[in-house]
Amino acid sequence: MRLSLIMFLTLGICLASFAQPALKSDTVVTTTHQLRANGQSIAYKAFAGMQPVWDDSGKEVASLHYTYYEKQGVENKEDRPLVISFNGGPGSGSVWMHIAYTGPALLNIDDEGYPVQPYGIKENPYSILDVADIVYIDPVNTGFSRILSDDVNKSMFFGVNADIKYLANWISTFVTRNNRWNSPKYLIGESYGTTRVSGLALELQNSQWMYLNGVVLVSPTDLGITRDRTVSAANRLPYFTATAYYHNKLAPELQNRQLEDLLEEAEEFTINKLLPAIAKGHHIGPEEKAYIIKEMSRYTSLSEIVIAQNNLDISTSLFWKELKREDGYTVGRLDSRYLGVDVRDAGERPDYNAELTSWLHSFTPAINYYYRNVLDFKTDVRYNMFGPVHPWDGSNNRTGYNLRQAMAANPFLNVMVQSGYFDGATDYFNAKYNLWHMDPSGKLAPRMSFKAYKSGHMMYLRKEDLIQANEDIRQFILSTIPEDGQPAKY
Repeated sequence: MRLSLIMFLTLGICLASFAQPALKSDTVVTTTHQLRANGQSIAYKAFAGMQPVWDDSGKEVASLHYTYYEKQGVENKEDRPLVISFNGGPGSGSVWMHIAYTGPALLNIDDEGYPVQPYGIKENPYSILDVADIVYIDPVNTGFSRILSDDVNKSMFFGVNADIKYLANWISTFVTRNNRWNSPKYLIGESYGTTRVSGLALELQNSQWMYLNGVVLVSPTDLGITRDRTVSAANRLPYFTATAYYHNKLAPELQNRQLEDLLEEAEEFTINKLLPAIAKGHHIGPEEKAYIIKEMSRYTSLSEIVIAQNNLDISTSLFWKELKREDGYTVGRLDSRYLGVDVRDAGERPDYNAELTSWLHSFTPAINYYYRNVLDFKTDVRYNMFGPVHPWDGSNNRTGYNLRQAMAANPFLNVMVQSGYFDGATDYFNAKYNLWHMDPSGKLAPRMSFKAYKSGHMMYLRKEDLIQANEDIRQFILSTIPEDGQPAKY
């Protein structure tokens, strides 16, 4: 740990020593484009710009980069939904969903999401631009967004609640500048972005008096919803089952079933058998323990010896290393369809994240090309795929409960979750657990929906899921716009 810390600090010093030119804090470049999406020909404008962040005294302290797509020829703009999009990290730019999911441009990858050359950008015929305008926002120190002065107190940006507070102010200014107050509004966040937008739903209501129609959570984090060690250990199993199934590691009687049917069975085992067994600790009887170990082995393909040695608590890192150890491969963290090759087969965790290296391989050249050559946004400032935002204050994270409170206070607010079965970082079963415990009474359940896909964290990289996931968002938007004159009341 000491060596890792030294390396991290050394890297930070090295990065800081390479000063970069500053962008103007308040500027925009406008370009016009044409797209055919969802069977429609769409003329749109793209606004690639910078908008300031002000402190409480009105001083500019940072500037956020954004890309705003607005369909042209819309007669009544107030009927046109606006989608406000964030990625996660924290510390990640909005690049991922921007050029691989909902936006009008699509990076050049194969149908399963792997890099191909030549790198490039093409039209996205599945974009949701047919039903909504979209703005992609890079929080401070991600993308082209930067703090404007070394003497700015970084704690106003780098923390769960600080992040939510300054972004709510920024969104309010953006909505005002672009005359979108009357538009139905939606937040979409991926990974840590789900923590961000869950908190923003309530913050926008309480501090900006801005009410939303929907929040889309793509591969959600735990949203501050408590899980003790027992729950955390048990909840991993359905993801293990899904990944073992993908890699054809299960026994034939399980492997020959439909994935969704098998996972339903694994979930029932997790809740009704595994969770109580882990909770018993050494108080569990030998017969019950032997049964649980055997069933865990059956659902994961891991050996009974490995499961027993780990007291029924298999970490995700061990699973990524163990599942295909005999084949000489590791599996990816964020998407366990991806394979890695370690320097040695022994050990308890992979040497690197196989999926992330693949994604950076394809996304980095694409986004840099796209801004300069398509959106005409030219700068010598580096686009931070991942930027320096640490130390990050993760305390007092109540974002999941805040989202429930926002829903309770706003009868128009709906939530949709999208998860990939093979995501081992923010797994699909824990995403379901969020919904169950965010609203334990079930009174808000009719306004919550869950969608799952046969891919990983960024499910949209697989073409089949790109098509379906965009259609799910499209239908979510269309179904959550109230009828004219419909009152917001219970």
